[in-house]
Amino acid sequence: MNSQSSFFRFLVAGAIALLLFSIAGFYWFFAKSPVGLVISRSQPGAAVFISKLSPVMVSLLVNPEGLPGLEQKGEISQIKANLLAKTSIDYQEDIKPWLGNEITLAVTSPDIDRDPENGLQSGYLMALATDNPAQSRELIELLFSKRSLAGANLAVEQYKGVKLLYDTQETSATAPIQTSLAGTVVDKFVLFANDAQVLREAINNVQAPDLNLTSSPEYQKATQQIHQDAVAVTFLNLPEVANWQGLELAESTYSSQILSLVLNPQGLLVESTFLTSTEVTSSSPSLSKPVGALDYIPASAGLVISGANLNNLPNSDLAKLWRQGTATIYGSSAEAISRWLKPLVDVEKDWGVNFSEDIFSWVVGEYAIATLTEDSAILPKEGNATPNWVFVVEKTPQLVEGIARLDKIASSKGLNVSSLSLKQQTVYAWTELKAISQDELALSVEAKIQGVHTNQGNYEIFTSDLKTMDKVLTSKEKSLIDNPKFQDTISAIPHINQGYIYIDWKKSHKLLERQLPLLKFVEVLGKPLFKNLRSLTVSSYSRESGTLKGGAFFQLHRS
Repeated sequence: MNSQSSFFRFLVAGAIALLLFSIAGFYWFFAKSPVGLVISRSQPGAAVFISKLSPVMVSLLVNPEGLPGLEQKGEISQIKANLLAKTSIDYQEDIKPWLGNEITLAVTSPDIDRDPENGLQSGYLMALATDNPAQSRELIELLFSKRSLAGANLAVEQYKGVKLLYDTQETSATAPIQTSLAGTVVDKFVLFANDAQVLREAINNVQAPDLNLTSSPEYQKATQQIHQDAVAVTFLNLPEVANWQGLELAESTYSSQILSLVLNPQGLLVESTFLTSTEVTSSSPSLSKPVGALDYIPASAGLVISGANLNNLPNSDLAKLWRQGTATIYGSSAEAISRWLKPLVDVEKDWGVNFSEDIFSWVVGEYAIATLTEDSAILPKEGNATPNWVFVVEKTPQLVEGIARLDKIASSKGLNVSSLSLKQQTVYAWTELKAISQDELALSVEAKIQGVHTNQGNYEIFTSDLKTMDKVLTSKEKSLIDNPKFQDTISAIPHINQGYIYIDWKKSHKLLERQLPLLKFVEVLGKPLFKNLRSLTVSSYSRESGTLKGGAFFQLHRS
């Protein structure tokens, strides 16, 4: 069964593109349209057609016509045209009159006939809610009659009281070869699949409820985590996703994931929940407000990470998710780090630092880490491999030991540990001293600062250089916590959380692209989103046992 599906995959790709374009266009709706968007506020109705062993299900819970901003820009019309390019169907006349408020896509099985000896062919199902089943049946008849006239060998089958129409594999000698498509109407859904067997199994799932996704305890638990204002939902059965992709799920702490897409006047929130039956520990305590360490992060920061208690990170729920994902995809976490986080690997190698033991172990209070820039490109100075940085740590009994450990590492690298005065404040510097010969009778000493730290209030502040420390200590620039842009973006995140990762996209994307080459590919795939992106904020806010819950808020430009 290794033929078929280019047509159906074209439909699936187009529908996924519709989902991506809708992400970028939701903010247009709020900015330009006074009409309310109709959201189903429930789990996807098409789940009754999908097996509980399905790897993935994606549902758009709004009608595409509810996105007028994109229609004005012509993007929705383009997607509709692409979706129907090979069908001779007119969206306005044949689909729009009956299309309801749900479009669901699912991978039903990794192999339709479950016989790997004849090749693997995944099963794909698309379900479109219909407000007029009779009119929808006319569309199905029209579609397959046109495919028959084009040379496809049409088959009609009555299966358990449902009429199925589909192409058989044979075509006439003179007609171009067409790949398989199957369609039917069941209750209030129009179903398309890449094989008639997928439709038969969908009907079986409805008539034997213990077979479908809604009967799965794992799915039932996951649907309780759907955001009440979700306009799109994705459910992933992680062991089956791994099997579908030819991988073996390693360290299987988490068995499923559900994502909700939520509209916001400032942009959109993607909320994710991983579910597990094992005991997991949060990476940091819940915080009711942003950490005080952010008071020392300048508003010009391009990338900021804040929270509390890095000491627990290696054994946390986030760490277990990281190990599961990286071990499954790359074979080990070390291999993933070498590919994705090479700059951190280089720092550990060059400085002889183990982040977990030499830094994380003594950060048991609040912290904030940031990169700074003086321009919108956040490009480091010429010859400097990394941007300027700030690291703020709350004072705790473990802090003195931590600084002593860093001093020892600096000394082992030949750096001098010394003190000096800056703005009437004593600061301590790790300095590389070099003797420079000016002539036969004169020598001078060049000092290159590799890092600086001082205390301020209840915090110890570390920076990459004196200029950055001066910027932190001066009162001329507002702190990040007083930045209206930052306040807008964190307002979309539940106020009780475990901290934030905040990225000012304009300032940071060049740096991130250079450090993470794969990001450019992601930007191409999500161009409608990234071209309008203003900032990205990620937070974890797990509060229920057996869940790892968090969200990513995409703040978008409104013009």
